[in-house]
Amino acid sequence: MNKKIHIPEIRFQNYSDNWGGKTLKDLSDSIEYGLNASATYFDGVHKYVRITDIDDNSRKFISEKVTSPDVEFTPELENFKLQKNDLLFARTGASVGKTYLYEEKDGEMYYAGFLIRARIKEAVSADFIFQQTLTEKYKRFIDITSQRSGQPGVNGKEYGEWKLGIPSIQEQSAIGSLFRTLDDLLATYKENFANYKAFKTSMLSKMFPKSGQKVPEIRLAEFEVEWEEKEFTKIVKRISTSSDSSQLPKVEYEDIVSGQGRLNKDVSSKFDNRKGIHFKPGYTLYGKLRPYLNNWLLPKFEGVALGDFWVFNPNGNNPEFIYYLIQSSHYQKVANDTSGTKMPRSDWKSVSTTNFALPSTIKEQVAIGSFFSNLDTLINSYQDKIYQLEILKKKLLQDMFI
Repeated sequence: MNKKIHIPEIRFQNYSDNWGGKTLKDLSDSIEYGLNASATYFDGVHKYVRITDIDDNSRKFISEKVTSPDVEFTPELENFKLQKNDLLFARTGASVGKTYLYEEKDGEMYYAGFLIRARIKEAVSADFIFQQTLTEKYKRFIDITSQRSGQPGVNGKEYGEWKLGIPSIQEQSAIGSLFRTLDDLLATYKENFANYKAFKTSMLSKMFPKSGQKVPEIRLAEFEVEWEEKEFTKIVKRISTSSDSSQLPKVEYEDIVSGQGRLNKDVSSKFDNRKGIHFKPGYTLYGKLRPYLNNWLLPKFEGVALGDFWVFNPNGNNPEFIYYLIQSSHYQKVANDTSGTKMPRSDWKSVSTTNFALPSTIKEQVAIGSFFSNLDTLINSYQDKIYQLEILKKKLLQDMFI
């Protein structure tokens, strides 16, 4: 066999030996099926892991809805209790091939019957083996092996025949440690991303007055004057001027990242003669079709909005304030009171005649707009870091294994 086949493209320094080839059975003390028991309420000690308790993306144990196996805990069940170096494989259904590497911080845990446990040998890095289950090579093994009539599946014997490239234990540990560090960093970024998004949602509900109120629950320092209530049509001007200019970039639903208000691609040269609503820098675009998709944008360029958008001229108000006003809980409640079932749309008559409160001074509008704009910048920075790390990990998974 050609030597290059036994060496990964990317490698740590000081390692030059060829990799060997072994099966999962060679690398495991045992490969066994799980507990044939239904789930019941969590008893506070014994956790039960089923296929659905493993997150599809992170491959972590989902701890929000913990259950226990509905059994009497006798010494015979010890064999179903997970321990360090235990690697679980989903054996049937749409999730076949999904894996979970047991972590001691997850507590006392028992695995269910639709899972197969490989107890990785002490002389092997379980992290290294686990990361190989995230590679395209492993996915191909699952796709080929699981092709059978009826429901797809891979049994314990077939998992045992899975062939892996194996270096020295030192190199295994180095690779496993690298990917664990990447995974931990990704988990931290994702947690921060989720926390800041939740914080923004909370502040949008508290920094804009609720219906009928003239003072927000939380207010920036130095501002005390009551807000003014106005009909939405007195706050913004809805633009209906159309354009089919081939000199202006076009923006449509598919170009916007839902809930984040940013473009997912460069539209600066997206020119054609399709007709839409002409917008200018600082106008707010709001997607009225299926408003729960949260398609909104505050462009810094002139262009044409294609499809079911409302385009709002801030009408002398601070553009950023208007942009965040339409994200507030008060506006969202009205805008999501839709008409139509298959293609629900926000009702302009309802939105346009609703009263919304806004600060009596531009200074407070600017301060609020800046607060949320800075928060969005922070949220987007975490999203970008997550994306970059995921791309890096995908590349390393491709090039650090054979």
